[in-house]
Amino acid sequence: MSYDPSRPPTHLTYPWQPPPPEPPRPYRTPVREPLGHHSDLRVLRGAYRWQRRTATLTALGYFTLFLVLSAFAPGVMTRTVADGIPAGLLLALLQLPVTWLAIALYEHTARRHVDPLADRIRKEAELNARRGATR
Repeated sequence: MSYDPSRPPTHLTYPWQPPPPEPPRPYRTPVREPLGHHSDLRVLRGAYRWQRRTATLTALGYFTLFLVLSAFAPGVMTRTVADGIPAGLLLALLQLPVTWLAIALYEHTARRHVDPLADRIRKEAELNARRGATR
């Protein structure tokens, strides 16, 4: 056993001595998760949330307008619009096209905003999976 000044002894020589300091650890970059980035998923969630709100508010907004007019404006709902058709019936029949409009808005926002983000994240995940398989 020889004395090496670069390595402190593993035992304390005197009981009042403080323990030797730990050697500094070499800096390493943290290992990143290969599946996507958190910011990408956050953007995707935001786009999907916007998509749901747009479609939901379109359909429910019109339905709420119809209910409010039915409850608080019966004069508007009983007024005839054309050839004896009351406005309430016309507004009720328009609920189906408004629902179709909400579905079309949902599909449009999906194609324009959500699907490209999801495709990009999916491709990155496939690329990371291939990289992980070759290691």
